[in-house]
Amino acid sequence: MRMQNSAEKNAKAGRDTEAAEPRGDTVQSLSRALNLLNRLAESDQGLTLSEAANRTGLAISTAHRLLSTLQRENFVRFEPERGVWLIGVQAFIVGSAFLRSRELTGIARPLMRQLMERSGETVNLAVEDRGEAIYVAQIECRKTMRAIASPGGRAAMHASGVGKALLAAMTEEEVERVIRERGLPEATPRSIATRARLKAELQVTRARGFAIDDEENAIGLRCVAAAIFDETGRPAAALSLSGPKARITDDLLSPLGDQVRAVAGQITNQIGGVNLIR
Repeated sequence: MRMQNSAEKNAKAGRDTEAAEPRGDTVQSLSRALNLLNRLAESDQGLTLSEAANRTGLAISTAHRLLSTLQRENFVRFEPERGVWLIGVQAFIVGSAFLRSRELTGIARPLMRQLMERSGETVNLAVEDRGEAIYVAQIECRKTMRAIASPGGRAAMHASGVGKALLAAMTEEEVERVIRERGLPEATPRSIATRARLKAELQVTRARGFAIDDEENAIGLRCVAAAIFDETGRPAAALSLSGPKARITDDLLSPLGDQVRAVAGQITNQIGGVNLIR
C-alpha cells in the first residue's frame, strides 16, 4: 500500500532522495517532468502511460514515477475509465497566475467584447509560446456559423493571423528562430510555404498595421489580427477577429483590420506598452 503511506513518511523519503540524488539528476528529473506536462497539454484527450513515455522518450517506469509525483501535487490526474493521464487543476492555477500577473486578459476582455459587438465576429487573444501562437481568451460572436479557437489551442505562427501579427513585431533573429524550430508546414494550400514569401508578408503587415489570414489556417476562414506591445515595445500578445469568408469579404478586410489595430492599440496603452513600429 505505498500510495497510503503517511505524509511524514513521504516527506522523509523525499528528503532522503534529495540528499542522495546529485544536483544534475534533480535538474534532469525536473526537465523530464516538465516535458511530460507539455506533451499532456498538447493532447485534449489525454495520453496513456505508454503514449506519454513514447512522446517524451522516457522508459515507462520513469514516466510512471514522474506522473505519480505530479499527480500528488495535482499537476496531472489519472482517468482510470480510459486509462489516460490528463492535465490537472494545479497546472491551470499556475497558468492563470501568469495571466493575472500580466493583467492582460482582465484589461483586454471588455475591449474584446466591445469589438465583438461592433463587428459581429469572434474575437481572440493569443500569446507566443515556443514558436507557436496559443489562444488564451476568446469572446464568441452570437452567430450560428462562427470561428472558434478554444483557449489553450495552438496555431502555427506563419499560417495564422495572430501568429503573423506577433512575427511582424519580432526581430529578424526571432523570426528566423521560429522558422528554424517550427518550419513552414502547409496547413492549407493557401499557407505560406517559403521564407521569402513570409518575410515579404511580414513587411506588408508592419506597414499596414495588421495581419491577414486568408484561409491559410483553415479553408473558409478569414482572420485579421494586430499585435499588443509591452512597456519595452516587445509583442506581449496579439488580438484577432475571425469569421467565415462568406461574411469577412474582400471589402471588409481593411475596415475590420483597422478596428482590430485600434483596439490592440487601446490595450497596449492600458497595460503601459508602447508600439515602436509605427
